[in-house]
Amino acid sequence: MSLASDRDVEVVARQLGRPPRAMRQVAHRCTCGLPDVVETSPRLADGTPFPTTFYLTCPRAASAIGRLEASGLMREMTERLGTDEELAKAYADAHEHYLSHRDSLDEPLPKRVTAGGMPTRVKCLHVLVAHSLAAGPGVNPLGDEALAMLGDWGSAGPCVRVEA
Repeated sequence: MSLASDRDVEVVARQLGRPPRAMRQVAHRCTCGLPDVVETSPRLADGTPFPTTFYLTCPRAASAIGRLEASGLMREMTERLGTDEELAKAYADAHEHYLSHRDSLDEPLPKRVTAGGMPTRVKCLHVLVAHSLAAGPGVNPLGDEALAMLGDWGSAGPCVRVEA
């Protein structure tokens, strides 16, 4: 991970179409060099909990993941969690990794839930892919699976225009 520069904050604002909230640092960079995942604080400036620690910002990646979600992949993955004990254990471990990282950033949030439906279901592939990109391969098995189904969204160049 790398600290967010003013340019990174500007890029993320263009990607999201609004200023980023609670952005701490760049958690992953796209093959084009721009941020595609940022790490956020567990709380907004006003103290409101913000449990999405790893936030996918690239609109191309978000669109590609949206197509996976629309295909019914989340339902299939959730069903597998109910029948594959090894997968369920690895996914529960990913949930604990997510909580541990989030809680290391600030005072732990009172709720022991993580984004994306972890640890018992798959609710948001965007969060799972963001977690996989930020943490690296082998941490979130379902995020890794979804990521493997995506192409290289950065191969076409930057998703937003940025000043040099």
